[in-house]
Amino acid sequence: MTITASRLAAYGPPGRLTDLDEIGRQAWHVLISESVDRAIKGPDPSQALHDSPRPQFYNLTKTETAPDAAEVAVRWTAFPRRVKLHSIGDRKRWEHADSSRDVQDEYCEWSVTRNDAGKITRVTFTCEGPEYWEVLAQTRPDVVVDLYRRHVSPDVQRSDLFGPDGRYRPRNEWNNSTTHGAMHLIQQSNTLDAEIELAAAATIRRVIDGRELTTAEELINCSKYGAAERNSDPHIGQVVNSAARQRADISLADPVGLYIDGLSTDGWSAPDGSDPMGYWRYVRGDAGYPVRAVYEVPVNRNFTVGDITINGRPIEFGAQIADFITVRLTAVVCRVGRSTAAPQTACVQMPQATSPEEILRHASMMAEHGYPGVQRVTRRS
Repeated sequence: MTITASRLAAYGPPGRLTDLDEIGRQAWHVLISESVDRAIKGPDPSQALHDSPRPQFYNLTKTETAPDAAEVAVRWTAFPRRVKLHSIGDRKRWEHADSSRDVQDEYCEWSVTRNDAGKITRVTFTCEGPEYWEVLAQTRPDVVVDLYRRHVSPDVQRSDLFGPDGRYRPRNEWNNSTTHGAMHLIQQSNTLDAEIELAAAATIRRVIDGRELTTAEELINCSKYGAAERNSDPHIGQVVNSAARQRADISLADPVGLYIDGLSTDGWSAPDGSDPMGYWRYVRGDAGYPVRAVYEVPVNRNFTVGDITINGRPIEFGAQIADFITVRLTAVVCRVGRSTAAPQTACVQMPQATSPEEILRHASMMAEHGYPGVQRVTRRS
C-alpha cells in the first residue's frame, strides 16, 4: 500500500479506539513518541555495545515520511511457538497454551468460557497492549470499568480493577487467567514498547566477518532484540532488516499497535453444515485494525464451539483456534536507497558487570530494551 508523504501531527490510539478524551489522546501521543525516540537512541554503549544508535528508524511526528513510502505488513501465527517446540503432541501443546496467559507470548492472549458440561461456548482473543489501558485508567477510570463490564463480565466492580491507592492493576481478577476473562495483554513480553524497540533494533544492519547477516535466526541471535524461539520476534526482525538492507528509513505505521490479522477456517466443520467462519467477530478496533475478537456460536444454533471440528477433532481448547489466527504489525518504509548509515560489524555485547549495583543496572537496562529472558529488576529495601 502506497501512502501520501507527510509528517504525522500526533500518534493516534491503537485500533483507532475512541475511549480516550483529549488529555488521554495527548498523553498517548507523548508515550508513543517518547518510546520511539528511546528506540532510535538505543541503549547507552556503556550498557550494551554495538546496539546504538538506530539512524534508519524514525519518528513519524518529527521526520517527514517521503513520497516513496509504502506500508509493509508483518504477519505471524498466534499460537506460541515456544510451547509447540517443547510439547509432545498436539493435545499436550494445546493444554499447555491454555494453562496460562504467561505462555501466550505471540502478542495475542485468550480466555476460554465453558458450559456446565465442560464444552467451550466462547473464546475471546485480545492483542491490546497494556500501555493503552494504563493511560485510559489514569485519565478515564470509569470508562475502564464500563469496558470490563461490557467485554468481560457485568459483575466487574471498580475495586476489582483499582487498588486502594487508586492505581490500575493490569493483572486483576478479571484479566489474569485463561478462564476468567482477557481484557488486554499481560504476558511480560507482550507490550507495545517491546514492539517498538524490536523494530528499531532490527533496522541495524550486521556485517560479520565481511558477510551481511540476512536470516531470521542469525539476525536475532546477533542483535538480541527478542526471543529466537517465538514466531513473532525473529520474523519481525527479518522483515524489518530486509528493508534496512535496501538502505531505507523505517518506522511503525500509525496507529502503532498489534492487530488481529485474521482467522482461517480451512478444515473446520460445524454440525449443521453452516460456515464456521460465521461465528468469528471483531468486537474492538476500527475496520482494518481489530484488537479484540470473539469466537462464539449463537444460542439459537443449538450447538456450541465445542461441537465444531477442526480436521475431524472437536474444539476442546482455545489454543486449537489460535493455531489458525494470524497477528500483524505494519511498518512504513521510505527513502529507499538513500540511507548512508553504516552497518555494525559486531554483534550486541553486554559489558561484564562486576558489582551487585552494576548487575542490577544491566538487568534493568536489558529489560527496558526488550532483551530475551530478562525481567525488569527493582531493588527491595
